Amino acid sequence: MRHDLTRLILSILFIVALIGVSIWILRPFLPALVWATTLVIATWPILRRVEGRLWGSRGLATLVMTLALLLVFVLPFSLAIGTIARNAGQLLSWAEMASTMTLPAPPDWIAGIPLVGGPISRAWENANLAGSQELLQKIRPYAGMLTQWFVGAVGGLGAVVLQFLLTVFISAIMYLNGERAAAAVVRFAKRLADARGEQAAILAGQAIRGVALGVVVTAFIQSALGALAVLIAAVPYGAILIAIMFMLCIAQLGPALVLMPVVIWLYGEGDVTMGTITLIISLAAIGSDNILRPILIKRGVDLPILLILVGVVGGLVAFGLIGIFLGPTVLAVSYTLLSAWIADERRV
Repeated sequence: MRHDLTRLILSILFIVALIGVSIWILRPFLPALVWATTLVIATWPILRRVEGRLWGSRGLATLVMTLALLLVFVLPFSLAIGTIARNAGQLLSWAEMASTMTLPAPPDWIAGIPLVGGPISRAWENANLAGSQELLQKIRPYAGMLTQWFVGAVGGLGAVVLQFLLTVFISAIMYLNGERAAAAVVRFAKRLADARGEQAAILAGQAIRGVALGVVVTAFIQSALGALAVLIAAVPYGAILIAIMFMLCIAQLGPALVLMPVVIWLYGEGDVTMGTITLIISLAAIGSDNILRPILIKRGVDLPILLILVGVVGGLVAFGLIGIFLGPTVLAVSYTLLSAWIADERRV
């Protein structure tokens, strides 16, 4: 049979153009759509349990899950971003102070702290010997720039909250029609690659669930423990510190950058008892991700922690705040599908 090459090329170009225009039209909604898909996949077992307790009513279960997303997802982010945006000037002044401060000799009482006093005092002295002041002077030009970039990345409160609300709205639609949407995705994948396509769709869902659990749940638990430490310590600017810590935990940087200065400040004020209590809670918050994140991620698929970190940082740079979730999700799906393809080739 003779093929019409011109017709084939024009057909392909038309299809590519149609796909490109469709993506361009949907571009403002793609971040919310991707994150809504991630949330729905991760919380789908919870929806089914809630539905079972509400007499099998999907509508009531969707209402409960939507309200839960608003309280657990939108409200904390809105409060954190709003606090950072309102206190941007204070954050920039802190960055300038941190870049010009000098590190004094460790007080004598630090060495007397049970268990951790000796290592802390030695680390402090080693930092002085290593020329910490020279290091601070070198990073001084970048401290303000980095802080300003961070404030700018999370400071668009209106746009970010709008994206979050749109995410919740799309999630509600997906909760109502989840089975049909999942079946359509599986049929499409099977149409592309038969049984392998169907398996790829299942693996992608597992990767998305692993990222959502590993990134978001771990960050919320760390933030809750860190907020408890800050509230118990009753330090100045507690709300700002909690907001910054929450964003750092979401970015997978952990709460140490906030909690350790709080502990040092308490000991510097001579409040050894409160400093020790805050130190214990802080160590629990800082170390909890080493236990929680691998366990939660592996409930989906086994993903490298470095992949998650690179996805978070790269997503933040590329897409702003919403990229914290988009980056690791996209990389996790790509990594999972590529690994499955390589393993399948080896079996062949």
